[in-house]
Amino acid sequence: MAEFRHDTARLTLRDWREADWAEFWRVTNTPAVMRWLGGVADEATRAVARARLEAYRSEHGHTFWVVERREDGALLGFCGLKRSNQAGGPQGMMEVGWRLREDAWGRCYAKEAAAAALDCAFDRFGADEVIALTVERNTASWGLMVRLGMERRADLDFASPDFDPENPLIIAYAIARVIWQESDVTAS
Repeated sequence: MAEFRHDTARLTLRDWREADWAEFWRVTNTPAVMRWLGGVADEATRAVARARLEAYRSEHGHTFWVVERREDGALLGFCGLKRSNQAGGPQGMMEVGWRLREDAWGRCYAKEAAAAALDCAFDRFGADEVIALTVERNTASWGLMVRLGMERRADLDFASPDFDPENPLIIAYAIARVIWQESDVTAS
């Protein structure tokens, strides 16, 4: 399988390298970043997450790729695509997701990376529709989904206590290929 790399104006989305893992966890495994993702991950949880991301790549040709800032090569987090597979949720649908370190928040990096991932979903991987999932109280995440042109899909919502036990509803947004192609959201 050819190595994946996709450049935007400020970012590179690319395949994982062995050296990326320690830095990824150092910059993203914090209480603030992991607030809506099940909390700070212990070593066993990190190992499972890595295996899952590597399996997405080998099974589907895409994963949540490393996001690097082109200016200085800093690892900002991940963003990319997977097949939705959470218990109780919409199975097999193309899903876009992201996780960026705190000092990357508020700089539109997540929007730029997610737009690049959506371009890849539709143009490279032939998706007809892409979903995004988050917990209801993660307003920053679903706010980005709205800014990407995604629409609320309450029919795809499902219960999961894994991420927000106080409000265990996972909410879904989606965008169809035709809507994305007509939008003015770009990754550059």
